[in-house]
Amino acid sequence: MSKPYYQDELVTLYHGDSLEVLPAIVGITAIVSDPPYGINYRSTSSRSNSAKASNWKPIIGDGKPFSPEHMLGYPRVVLFGGNHFADKLPASPGWLIWDKLNGLTSKRPLGFNEQADCELVWTNIDRPARLFSHRWMGMLKDSERDEARLHPTQKPVALMRWVITHTTSADDLICDPYAGSGSTLVAAKDLGRKVVGIEMDEQYCEIIAKRCAQGVLDFGGVA
Repeated sequence: MSKPYYQDELVTLYHGDSLEVLPAIVGITAIVSDPPYGINYRSTSSRSNSAKASNWKPIIGDGKPFSPEHMLGYPRVVLFGGNHFADKLPASPGWLIWDKLNGLTSKRPLGFNEQADCELVWTNIDRPARLFSHRWMGMLKDSERDEARLHPTQKPVALMRWVITHTTSADDLICDPYAGSGSTLVAAKDLGRKVVGIEMDEQYCEIIAKRCAQGVLDFGGVA
């Protein structure tokens, strides 16, 4: 396995294909990830960190159906978008729901193809379903209001802190095999948790390294 792209006392980031890198990492006890389950996005802007939604165009990946099989053998597994590949997942009571409207009323007509009001997160944890309300709809955001969007499916760090706190233990070695903009890694570092990220696109590896190098925020606990 190649040397880390970035590393500090809590975060280790690898640039590579998760199917190749993940099996070589020893000691992982929790997977927390938003995997690519059918559609990827490519920026049409010359600026690699463009945040304008109009600059992101959907592209079909390699044409193969996404399979989470390589991630399911770990003690704790948390996968965003599980409803898109639920036929490949074991039954579980422990789903998480991210309410992205947080009090707003959706008035979208049936069949209106736009962003979802919520996101469903599959876990292999035997516990009741849990809801997290955190507005994240275009300019209407409960956090990171003045920060540019770095990835088309970027998750708020506040959400990922909540997910990590409610699904993993303090002594877990967390891994995000599809690190994207690095929100999982930033959240884990904020919480003082050890985390490993894998990202195939070097553009995002650079973004993750910069975000993780900015330091740790003191939250005094997570609600």
